Amino acid sequence: MPVIQPLKGSTDAPATYKQPSRKGKKAWRKNVDVTEVEKGLEELNEEIIKGGVIAERPSDELFVLDTAGDVSLAKKFPKHTSKPLKADEIIAARSAVPAPPSRKRPGDKTTDGILPEKRPRREYVTHKELNRLRKVADGAHETTVEVADATYDPWGAVTKPETETSIEDKRNEKKKAPKSFTKKPVSLLASGKTPKAVPKPTGGYSYNPAFTDYEARYTEESNKAVEAERKRLQEEEAERLKKEAAARSAAEAEAAEARAELSEWDEDSEWEGFQSGGEELKVSAKRPERKTKAQRNRIQRRKEEERRKIHEAKTKVRKAQLEEIKRIAKEVSERELERKLAVANIEDSESSADDDDEALRRRQLGRMKLPEKDLELVLPDELQDSLRLLKPEGNLLKDRYRSLLIRGRVEARKRIPFKKQAKTKLTEKWAYKDFSI
Repeated sequence: MPVIQPLKGSTDAPATYKQPSRKGKKAWRKNVDVTEVEKGLEELNEEIIKGGVIAERPSDELFVLDTAGDVSLAKKFPKHTSKPLKADEIIAARSAVPAPPSRKRPGDKTTDGILPEKRPRREYVTHKELNRLRKVADGAHETTVEVADATYDPWGAVTKPETETSIEDKRNEKKKAPKSFTKKPVSLLASGKTPKAVPKPTGGYSYNPAFTDYEARYTEESNKAVEAERKRLQEEEAERLKKEAAARSAAEAEAAEARAELSEWDEDSEWEGFQSGGEELKVSAKRPERKTKAQRNRIQRRKEEERRKIHEAKTKVRKAQLEEIKRIAKEVSERELERKLAVANIEDSESSADDDDEALRRRQLGRMKLPEKDLELVLPDELQDSLRLLKPEGNLLKDRYRSLLIRGRVEARKRIPFKKQAKTKLTEKWAYKDFSI
């Protein structure tokens, strides 16, 4: 049987047939083209000679299933072919723990979590219960303690009890100091100098001071008291003015709200009367005309000019910000350098300042404020010429504590008079209501 092949189109231009006319039967038989048929018969004969027609042969004769693979690949790629697959390793692995048996063991108490149904209680006594009752009647109780003879010698050598081995604590008991322990404490004086732990009192603190020293100290403390009273009065006046302004603004707001409500009521009444006449307000909206080309170009140029001006303004602001940042960075660096030089000068100088001579700095350590120093001033009529008649002033403990705060040794804290106790709630039990007859 000849093989029929599909027609293949040619890329040449169309031409006339080579054979002449086929009008007669003789011309048809003589001029017919049988080259394709002859070629197909030749191919069929070649297939028959080689073993049979390929289309009629079974697949087993034409194809071979290769299960061994190419031997040359292992030599070319030894790294990839020698390593087994992960799936094969998992399948080939064997656990050291034996698999659980499939049969059910009699002592296995494992359940699936579902409670078994309780069987109904029988009316008769089971054999197991009967045997137990018989044993009890004979005197064999389950909880009976059997007395056995002593197997040890009470007069023999005393055996020492085994001491339990204590667990050795291998932790490092050395406590680590905080990082701030190595740093120098910060003084609360405005100059940054460290004051003395116990400042030397001046002549005005003496029990029998000189007139000039006492007058200077008396005037200074009087000025401080007057200034504190003046600040207190100013704060009270500011608070009073603030309350008056708040009350005035509240009254004005209420009056404005009342006027607004009244005006809205009047407008509503007028509008209702206007509409009651039967006339309705009609708004005639004029249709916008189409803009010409020149108008659109003018609008576009104006918008571009506005965008350009906005861009120039933003650029100018950005440049000003950059200059300001540079200036601030330069000032910060200069200030840091000055601070370092001042700290170095303070460390080099051996003299320390007194907290009474200089003012304290504005920013203090901690959230609590520094306690005020007690006023240790004796009035002129209370001055005594003898130590026996002198009235004690001040508190040494408070002075030492304030000195520690000023020198930056400790932080100002608030005294807690008592420990905060946990809140307890009293409830009445309802156990007396749970009773059974």
